[in-house]
Amino acid sequence: MTTKNLKTAFIRPINGRHAKTEFEVLFNPAEYSIEKGNTFQSTSLPGLSTPVTQFVTGNADTLTMELYFDTYAKSSRHPKVKKREDVRHYTRKIADLMEIDATLHAPPIVEFTWGPPIGTPEGVQFRGIIEKVSQKFTYFLDDGTPVRATLNVTFKEYKTVEEQLAELKRQSTDRTKLREFKEGDSLWLLASKEYNDPQAWKVIANHNQLENPRLIAPGSMLELPPLK
Repeated sequence: MTTKNLKTAFIRPINGRHAKTEFEVLFNPAEYSIEKGNTFQSTSLPGLSTPVTQFVTGNADTLTMELYFDTYAKSSRHPKVKKREDVRHYTRKIADLMEIDATLHAPPIVEFTWGPPIGTPEGVQFRGIIEKVSQKFTYFLDDGTPVRATLNVTFKEYKTVEEQLAELKRQSTDRTKLREFKEGDSLWLLASKEYNDPQAWKVIANHNQLENPRLIAPGSMLELPPLK
């Protein structure tokens, strides 16, 4: 990002009493990290030497960064900041976004935005809740007033149930598939590969009217229907 197009990052609550209020950071972060994870479960199946690993759920993304605050020297980038002002006047605004909002009975959902809109090479936009804030004060006036601080902030991704169901619908199986039953196959393995759920073998058995799912001749063609 060029200096000409450099923009100050800000945190904006999207609900609650401070909705749409932008809280600017005094200095843009030098770096940030995004972490994503999944949860898996191992299921033991009859006749197999090792458990089948099954996807359970995705975990919310987390965004972590350090935000630097300094009021010791007046900055031309922030003319409203008073020289040697108590830096807690600015750090408290970020930390307070973890407090329970009286209108929500919960902390607000926020957006961290930096630079151009999301989708551009430089832009960062992350919606979630502030999960953790660690404040470290590193420089003080003679009377003990802190004038420099570093905040380590962790955001956790927030998505509504409707948004998640819409994503799941776009990714789900939407048509019946035909699979050849091969030597060494089992309905449990087919269900695990197709549906990420070995317990869905009953769906395949019922759809193909199989009386005994253990007695399937190799070379048989099975229909794998979409899950409803």
